[in-house]
Amino acid sequence: MSSFFESYKHRGMRRGLVQKLYHKGIRDERVLRAIEQVPRHAFMDSAFVDHAYQDKAFQIGEGQTISQPYTVAFQTELLQLEPGMKVLEIGTGSGYQCAVLSVIGGQVYSIEYNQILHERAKKLLDKLGYTAQLKWGDGTEGWEAQAPFHRILVTAGAPQVPQALVEQLEVGGRLIIPVGDRERQEMLLIEKMEDETIRQSAFNLFSFVPLLGQYGWSQS
Repeated sequence: MSSFFESYKHRGMRRGLVQKLYHKGIRDERVLRAIEQVPRHAFMDSAFVDHAYQDKAFQIGEGQTISQPYTVAFQTELLQLEPGMKVLEIGTGSGYQCAVLSVIGGQVYSIEYNQILHERAKKLLDKLGYTAQLKWGDGTEGWEAQAPFHRILVTAGAPQVPQALVEQLEVGGRLIIPVGDRERQEMLLIEKMEDETIRQSAFNLFSFVPLLGQYGWSQS
């Protein structure tokens, strides 16, 4: 990873953030190490750099946000991503979550609905040296040409679980998606069992930006 954006101060602030996440219940060492390694401030507007390692979300333009670090850590821990696994991310956004998945060792594919954010994230991830396949398109339709995926992570609030994502999940795979209304969503874990039946578990309530697309929310 490029050190262009890095400083000792930033590294110290990230260590402090990791301690906060640990005290909030995040225990997966790979997730904590990835959060400590990825320079979150590089994915944010320069006006917010001094606040980059607070545990809160920030605007990144185009009506979107960079997720709260705890939310990123919670979703990633629930994903149980192992190095070498093929993972599909729906909602590239700033590229921060994508970078975390890459550091853990996932073979990352990421789709962004907004073309401006897609192009911005692609340039930044390339500059920082993170490896991922990025696509501009409707994430609610998945990425059929690259399916199946061992893991699928949705980083926006959905009104329902898109069937295409379930179909593109590998047997034994895990899909993490927040489902609810436009204001609040329940974090769901969808597991495809060996007999291809689906098991669903529900976790905490969160507040994400709306998942846009054919099987998500309309843009209006």
